[in-house]
Amino acid sequence: MTPDDIQTITQGFMKKIMWVVVTEPVGPEDEIQAMMADHLRHQVELENRGVLFAAGPLFDGDGPPVAGMFILRAEDEAAARAIADLDPMHRAGLRRYTLRRWMMNEGRITVTVNLSNSTPELP
Repeated sequence: MTPDDIQTITQGFMKKIMWVVVTEPVGPEDEIQAMMADHLRHQVELENRGVLFAAGPLFDGDGPPVAGMFILRAEDEAAARAIADLDPMHRAGLRRYTLRRWMMNEGRITVTVNLSNSTPELP
């Protein structure tokens, strides 16, 4: 495959830059659980402000969550890091995170909205 072939294939890709935060526990599990409600409220606040694209736990196989991931809309790495630093888990030193720039290129998002009761469905 030539560079021209790649250019042709990728010319219509979205190329939307976002920031992926993978957060792993480093503190005692009981303290993490005690902070969970604050963490989730913070995530919902980011969602309501349009900053949070997606979030949720990461698993190894069928076991319990081993980490979390959230994807942020931010102008640059410094802005993304500032947002990640504000997470209550990170501020309390109960989780540490890695931050990666992510280019969203391919995929499909399908949403159904039921007009009779204003409920969305993700198939």
